[in-house]
Amino acid sequence: MIPDNTTEKSVFEEIPTEKIYSKKAISTATFFGGPLVAGYCIAQNFKTFNDFEKARKTWIITALCTIAIIGISFSLPENFPKIVFPAIYSFIASYIIQTYQEENIQKHNANGGDTFSGWRVTLIAFLSFLILFSFIMAIAVFFYGI
Repeated sequence: MIPDNTTEKSVFEEIPTEKIYSKKAISTATFFGGPLVAGYCIAQNFKTFNDFEKARKTWIITALCTIAIIGISFSLPENFPKIVFPAIYSFIASYIIQTYQEENIQKHNANGGDTFSGWRVTLIAFLSFLILFSFIMAIAVFFYGI
């Protein structure tokens, strides 16, 4: 006898058609690409879960945090450990996902929903890094004449 591994789904349970970003993908990409990655991916997940107000708030918080991080980074001593900021904002992104999206992510996955590929998240991290790097260089040139 062949075991039946299929699970029955309620006919009333909607199968998700949109993809989401996983917690692991967001946290990892945020570490390498900066807080813009977290803001974008978390906001996109909120939109997928039809929570547009939280998506808007996510972008506001992302912008404020990015500005604060850049401002603080210019005032730190040169020997300050460079791993601190990526570790902090990756932890914060994980916490936000755990607190505000984990239940929806689990439900999405349980109902057969899919997640975006690692390559897409890698591209987002790379683009975020380029944007942040360009912004920081523009500030350095403008204020410090570097």
